[in-house]
Amino acid sequence: MTDRTVFRTCPLCEATCGLEIEIKDGAVKRIRGDRDDVFSHGFICPKGSTLKQLHDDPDRLRKPVVRRGFDDNGAPIFEEVEWDEAYREADRVLREVRDAHGNESVGVYLGNPGAHVLAASTHSRHLIKAVGGGAVFSASTVDQMPRHVASGYLYGSGGSMPVPDIDRTDLFICMGANPYASNGSIATAPDFPGRIEAVQERGGRVIVIDPRRSRTAEQADQHISIKPGTDGVLLAAVVRRLLAQGAAADARIASMLDGVDELRTAVEPFTSELAAAATGVAATTIDALADEIAAANSAAVYGRIGVCTVEFGTLTTWLLDVISILTGNLDEPGGMMFPEPSHDRVRAERPGRPYRVGRRHSRVNGRPEIQGEFPVADLPDEILTEGDGQLRMMFTVAGNPVLSCPDGERMDEAFAALDAMISVDIYFNETTRHASVVFPPPGSLEKSHYDINFTNLSIRNVANYSPAVFEADGPPEEDILAKLALIALGFGPDADPNDLHDQVLAGLLQAEIDTEVSPVAGRDLDELLSMVDGDTGSERLLDAMLRTGARGDGFGSNDGGLSLALLRDNPHGIDFGALEPRLPGLLRTPEKRVDLFAGPFADDLTRLSERLPEWAADERLRLVGRRHLRSNNSWMHNLQVLVKGKPRCTLQLHPDNAADLGLTDGDAATIRSRVGEVTAPVEVTDSIMPGVVSLPHGWGHSKPGAKMSVAAEHAGVNSNVLTDPTMIDPLSGNAVLNGIPVDVIPA
Repeated sequence: MTDRTVFRTCPLCEATCGLEIEIKDGAVKRIRGDRDDVFSHGFICPKGSTLKQLHDDPDRLRKPVVRRGFDDNGAPIFEEVEWDEAYREADRVLREVRDAHGNESVGVYLGNPGAHVLAASTHSRHLIKAVGGGAVFSASTVDQMPRHVASGYLYGSGGSMPVPDIDRTDLFICMGANPYASNGSIATAPDFPGRIEAVQERGGRVIVIDPRRSRTAEQADQHISIKPGTDGVLLAAVVRRLLAQGAAADARIASMLDGVDELRTAVEPFTSELAAAATGVAATTIDALADEIAAANSAAVYGRIGVCTVEFGTLTTWLLDVISILTGNLDEPGGMMFPEPSHDRVRAERPGRPYRVGRRHSRVNGRPEIQGEFPVADLPDEILTEGDGQLRMMFTVAGNPVLSCPDGERMDEAFAALDAMISVDIYFNETTRHASVVFPPPGSLEKSHYDINFTNLSIRNVANYSPAVFEADGPPEEDILAKLALIALGFGPDADPNDLHDQVLAGLLQAEIDTEVSPVAGRDLDELLSMVDGDTGSERLLDAMLRTGARGDGFGSNDGGLSLALLRDNPHGIDFGALEPRLPGLLRTPEKRVDLFAGPFADDLTRLSERLPEWAADERLRLVGRRHLRSNNSWMHNLQVLVKGKPRCTLQLHPDNAADLGLTDGDAATIRSRVGEVTAPVEVTDSIMPGVVSLPHGWGHSKPGAKMSVAAEHAGVNSNVLTDPTMIDPLSGNAVLNGIPVDVIPA
C-alpha cells in the first residue's frame, strides 16, 4: 500500500479545523493540524486527533443489524445481516405500521451529528418528505431554535444568523457561551480561544456573562455572574439604557428599520435597579455594560447555549440583535455579520413574505410547528398518548434523544413502546437499542466532506472539500437515506437510490435554468447534467450548487469560478476573505425592512417583566449544564482518549451551598427536579456562583442493550432526567435545559 498524507476538515464540532493525516500501511499513523489550512492554520483540539480511534472503534457498526426478538431478561437480540435483507426488513415493518395505523403514525428525529455530514445535509429533507406524516423532531429544539426564530422575524429567514466578526472587533461580549471548551457554536471559528486572545492583544476587551467562571471567563477582562435564565432581563435593561442615552442605528440600517418607538415603550419597565434584583448583577454594572457597548468603535455581542436553552430564549436572542442594531454593530465590520457561503443560490431582489410559525400544531400539547418541526419535548407524549395520529414508528438519523432530550426516562419509555423503529447510526446507543433495523453509514474517514451548514455560520467566507480517506465497505450515506426515502414512497426495497439522486439534481438545475439571474439561466438541462462532477449523489449536488452560486464557474461561463474540481485541487481550502455587509440584499422580509416587532416580542417582554418579582424572591438552587473541550455529542464518550483522566460528570456547587447542605468534595449528592432525580459525585468549586449547581450534558451510559463499552465504563448520570418537558420557550418550542429549579441533598 502506498503511504500518503491527506488533508481533510474535522467533522467533530463546528470549528471545522483542517487536519493533516498520515497514512502508513493502509492505516492512520498520525493526525495533526493542517498548518496550511486557510482557516484554522494548524489549530487542532483534542477531538480532531481521535478520528483514528473512531475509525478503528470495535463498537462501531459496520453492517446493518435487525432485531430478532428479546432474550429472557427483555434485552433485544440483534442479528447482523446483509444490506438487501436489512432494506427488506425496513420495508416490511414500515408497511405493517402504515397499514395498521396510517401515514400519520410515522415520525422522524434528526440528531445533531447530521449537521456535520454532507450526505445528511443534502438528503435528510428528502427522507422527511417521503415519510410524509408531518411529525418531525430534531436536536434543534434542544439547543438552537431561538436563534432561527429570532432571525426569521427580524430578517425573514431562519437561516440568516449573524455571527461575531471577532477578528476585527474591539469589544467581544460573550453571553452563555464557553468557546474555550466548545470552539464556538453558531459561529464557526477555528481556534476561537486564539481569536479571543487576539482581541485583547490588539487593545480590545472581552466580557463574559455566565453563572460559571468558565475557562473563557477566566481569560476575559471582565466576568459578570448572572442568575440562570435571567439573561433577557439584563439585556432589556441594557436596551433601555442605550435608548435613554440616545443610541440609534447607523444611517444605513436606520433607513430600513421599524419599531424603535415601540421598543422604547416596551423596555420602559426594565430599570437597571429592577434588573439587578432579578439577575444578581449590580445596577452600576448593567449601566457600565451598556455604556461600554455604545462607546466601542465596534462590538460583537454574542450569545449561545446558555441564552437559547432558557424559558425566554427567543426573546433573549432577539435582544442581542436589538443591541447590535441600536449601537451600529449589525452588518458592520467588527460587529455581528452575515456569512455568504459559496453554495448560496443567486436570487433576484424581491420582497419577501412574513415569517410564519404554527402552520400545524402538535397532537397532544397543541404546540406550534416551528421551522417545519415540533418541539422534541413533545415527542414522548406523541408516542405514549393514545388516539388518532399516535406515533407508532420512528426514523432516527444520527441521534440519541434518550440522553440528549428532556425527561430522559420518559423518552426512553416512549422509544421502548414503539411498534417499530429504523435508525441510521454508527452505534447501538441508548436510543438505537430500541430499533428494529439499524443502518450504519460509513465512518468519518470513509466519506467525503463539505460543511454546508457551517459555511453558513463562518466568521470568514471560506470553502473546503475533503475526499474520503478510505474506501467504505458499505454504501454511501446518501444512498442509505435515498433508499429509505424510496421505500417510504412505496418503491420497495429494490429501488435504485440513483433514481432519487438524479431527480433531485435535475430539479436543482432546472430551477437554476428557470431563474433569470442565475448564471445558467436558459441553458440546456442535459448539457449541464453531462458536466456535473462527483462520485456520489451528494458530491454531484454539491458541484451543482457551487457552480451556480455567486462564486461559481457557471458551468463554463465564469473562468476560474468555483467548482468541486477547484476545491479538490485546493486541499487546504480557499479563503474568499472577511465578511462583508449584506443588508438589505439578504432580507427576505416584506418591503426589505427590519421590523423589530414583526414577531410577538412585545407580549414576551410583558411576560418577562411580570417575572421580575418572582426572580428577585427566588432562592431555590438552579441547575445549569456545562461543556468540556473533549466532548460534543454523547457518542464521543466511547473513545478512551476523550474520557480518560479525572471524571467529568460531577455536580459542581459553590462552597457556601456545600456547607449549607453538609456536602464536601467527593460526596455523593442526589439532585431532584419536578420530573426526576439522579445521584452524582460532588465537586465543590468557587467557579460557580452561589445558588447555582452544574451537571454536564450527554452522560448516563448505563442502559441495558446499549453497546458502547468505553462509555459504559464512564457512565455518569443523565442530566436530562431532571429536564422538565413542560418548561419550554413558547416562541420557539426550545427545551429549557438551564435554570431548572432543583433540590440537592446528601445521597
